[in-house]
Amino acid sequence: MTSPSDIEIARAAGKKPIREIGARLAIPEAALLPYGHDKAKLDRDFISGLETRPDGKLILVTAITPTPAGEGKTTTTVGLGDGLNRIGKRAAICIREASLGPCFGMKGGAAGGGYAQVVPMEDMNLHFTGDFHAITSAHNLLAAMIDNHIYWGNALEIDQRRVVWRRVMDMNDRALRDVVTSLGGVTNGFPRQTGFDITVASEVMAILCLAQDLTDLQARLGEIIVAYRRDKTPIRARDLKADGAMTALLRDAALPNLVQTLENNPAFVHGGPFANIAHGCNSVIATRTALKLADYVVTEAGFGADLGAEKFMNIKCRKAGLSPDAVVLVATVRSLKMSGGVAKADLGEENAQAVEAGLANLIRHLENLRGFGVPVVVAVNRFTGDTEAELDILTRRVTEAGAEVFLCNHWAKGSAGIEALATRVADLADSGTADFALTYPDDTALLGKIEAVAQRIYRAEGIDADDRIRAQLVEWEAAGFGHLPVCMAKTQYSFSADPTARGAPTGHRIPIREVRLSAGAGFIVAICGDIMTMPGLPRHPAAENIGLNAALEIDGLF
Repeated sequence: MTSPSDIEIARAAGKKPIREIGARLAIPEAALLPYGHDKAKLDRDFISGLETRPDGKLILVTAITPTPAGEGKTTTTVGLGDGLNRIGKRAAICIREASLGPCFGMKGGAAGGGYAQVVPMEDMNLHFTGDFHAITSAHNLLAAMIDNHIYWGNALEIDQRRVVWRRVMDMNDRALRDVVTSLGGVTNGFPRQTGFDITVASEVMAILCLAQDLTDLQARLGEIIVAYRRDKTPIRARDLKADGAMTALLRDAALPNLVQTLENNPAFVHGGPFANIAHGCNSVIATRTALKLADYVVTEAGFGADLGAEKFMNIKCRKAGLSPDAVVLVATVRSLKMSGGVAKADLGEENAQAVEAGLANLIRHLENLRGFGVPVVVAVNRFTGDTEAELDILTRRVTEAGAEVFLCNHWAKGSAGIEALATRVADLADSGTADFALTYPDDTALLGKIEAVAQRIYRAEGIDADDRIRAQLVEWEAAGFGHLPVCMAKTQYSFSADPTARGAPTGHRIPIREVRLSAGAGFIVAICGDIMTMPGLPRHPAAENIGLNAALEIDGLF
C-alpha cells in the first residue's frame, strides 16, 4: 500500500476554525481578520498592544546544502513546533509564504510534508491571502510611474540609461529576464532596455519583511533608489511621490497571516524572499508578534545555512534587534549521499561511504553556525529507506564533531516522532548559553563585508570583483551607505559559486558579477557567478501535473 501524498494528507486534515487557533495564543476573536474559516490576518491595533510583553525564545531551523533529494527544512520546522506543543510548551511557528514560481516549476510548495504540514496547503501554495499579488502590484506601480514621469517631460531629469528599477512577476519566466519596453511609437513612451525579476527578489518584498510597522514601511519605500541623473545623483521613489500609493497597496499585506498545522497548532506565514537571491526570512512583524504571544517560536531560513541562516543572522537579526536562542541543523541520509557523489537515481541503494563523504558538508555548516555563538543540534529527517549502517556513520561522525544528533520521524508520525528533539531544543533555548555574534561589524567596509562572508562562511580563498564594482562600493560608502550589511545572491547548491561543486569545496573564489543598492531594505546585494534573479522553468515543470480532479479539488501540488 502506497503512502498518501502530501496533498492527500493535507486534504484529510481535521482543521479547526481559525478563532480556536487564535485562542491557543490568547488572541481574541475580534483581533482576527478572517479569510474564510481557516486563515486570518491579525489586527494592527492588537499587534501594537503587544509591545510591552516579554519575548519568548527564538529557535532557528536551517539545513545543509540542498540537493534534489530534499532535506525537509520546513517539514522539520513544522514538526518541531508541533513537538514543542506536544511536550506542553506554548509554541508557534513562523515560515514564509510560497512563491508561484517554484510551485509550478521544480521545487514545489512551502508548507512542509507528510504529517508535519501547515494547512490549508492548496491556499498557502497558490494565492493565499493575496500578499504576493499586492507586493507585485506595488513594485510595478513604481515602475509605471518612472516611465510615466519620463513621458510627461522628465522634470526630475532621470537619465534613461540609468534606470535601475526593473519590473517583477511571481513566476519563473526566463523570456522576461531582459526586455525592451515602450516600442510602438511616440504615444508609448521612450524605448529602453530593462527586465523582470521574480517577485520574491523584489526590494519591496524585502522591505515588507524588514519593516517594523506601516510608518517604517512607507519610509523605507520612499528610500528606494530607482534611477540616477546624468550627474549620478539618485532618484528615489519618494521623489516620484510613489511611496504613499505603494503603502496603500501594501496596507493589508503588511499584516501577518495566522493558519494552523495538521495538529492544530498556530503558524504565522508571512513574506517570502528567496534566500539565494534575497534575504530568505519571514517578516519581522510576524516573528516579533509570535515572540510576544508564544513562549517558543520556531522559524526557518531558506536553503542551506550558508545562505538562509547567514542572512537571518547578519541581516534580519541585525536589523530587527533579534537574537536566536538555539539552532537546529537539518540533514537527511539521501541528501548526504548526493553531497557525497551519488546520483539521484541511485539513492535507494545503501552507501555508508557516500554518507561519510557527504558529512563534510554537514560538518562545515555546523562549524559556521557555531561561529554565531548560538547552541546547535542536528536533526536527521528520516526516510524509510535509511539503513542502520548509514545512520550509524552519520550519528557517530556528528557526535565526534561535538554535536548532538537526533533521528526524527515527524514526516511519518508528526509530533510523536520528534519529541526528543523538542525536549532538548527547549532546554537549550532556556539555558541562556547563547552568546550571539555577527560575522562582521557595521563599520567594516562594504568590500570587506563581502569578503568576510566569502571567506568565513563559504570558505573561499577570496573574491573576484573588477574595478567597476570596487569603485561602485566606494561610491556608496561615500554616499552614506557603508554601514549596510550585504546580501549575497549565490547558488544554493554549493558553498562555492559553482552549483556542481558538492560537499565542502576549498580553494575556490567567489566571482562578484554585479552589486545592487537596496537603500529601502537596507542592504547591498552582491550577485555572484551565474545566479539569476528571474529563474526559468525546467524541461518538465510541475505545472504539467497540476490540475483539478473530478471533485474539482486541486491535484498535483507538492
